[in-house]
Amino acid sequence: MEQRFTFDGVAALYGGARPVYPEPLFDEIIAFAGLTTTDRILEIGCGTGQATQGFARRGFSILALDPGSDLIGVARKNLEEFADIRFTTSTLEAWPGETAAFKLAVAAQSFHWVAPEIRFAKTAAQLTPDGTLAVFGNVPLPPPSPLDAEFAGIYSQFALSLSGPPAEAWYLPDAPFAVLFEESDYFGPVTHRCYPWSRMHSAASYTDLLRTLSGHRLLADERKEALLDAIAEAIAAYGGEFELRYETHLYMARRR
Repeated sequence: MEQRFTFDGVAALYGGARPVYPEPLFDEIIAFAGLTTTDRILEIGCGTGQATQGFARRGFSILALDPGSDLIGVARKNLEEFADIRFTTSTLEAWPGETAAFKLAVAAQSFHWVAPEIRFAKTAAQLTPDGTLAVFGNVPLPPPSPLDAEFAGIYSQFALSLSGPPAEAWYLPDAPFAVLFEESDYFGPVTHRCYPWSRMHSAASYTDLLRTLSGHRLLADERKEALLDAIAEAIAAYGGEFELRYETHLYMARRR
């Protein structure tokens, strides 16, 4: 199975375990893009609607794409109070498109899954001449000491391939995406914002979160359960909960 399609198998868990996004981020995107409530938004990879809800609460019309039918089912239920959201079960690559129909395209924690050769080109084609692309992602920072060392040892033992930087690090300012966006022929000058925040985790909530991550989803079941049990034991020994710090990185640029 292609890695980006693993999330649909844990759609219900994904909806509760994955973090949402800081509220000021939505207001900053809307202001940068100069949106009015008559403008349409294209969302690339809506998942269960963690980012969709931020725009829906502000009264916008949204077309939300995602290849996971179960993920969309959860999103549809979570957002049933909003009449102006349309869901389409598709990747951006397979979707036929609506040329120049959207004032804003957004991708929350999803743009790295889109094929590089069409990532910027196809998105730009869907935007109005003054349209904006906003890409953002939550990047978890290392857990507090001594949990960071404990976790590192556990991953070295059970899942060495997952012991490096998290996949979300793609959204850091010194990681590939920032350069790719800045060098894009389709968008241009890029504005970057960073929002620090944190959330508390118990052993159960943190291992639930890990179960929704694509790298963990691809582990053999026995190895995955051993890894998660060891993580849960480390958190219990630490006191039963810990604060996980995040940075949400936002990149915005208008179509050229």
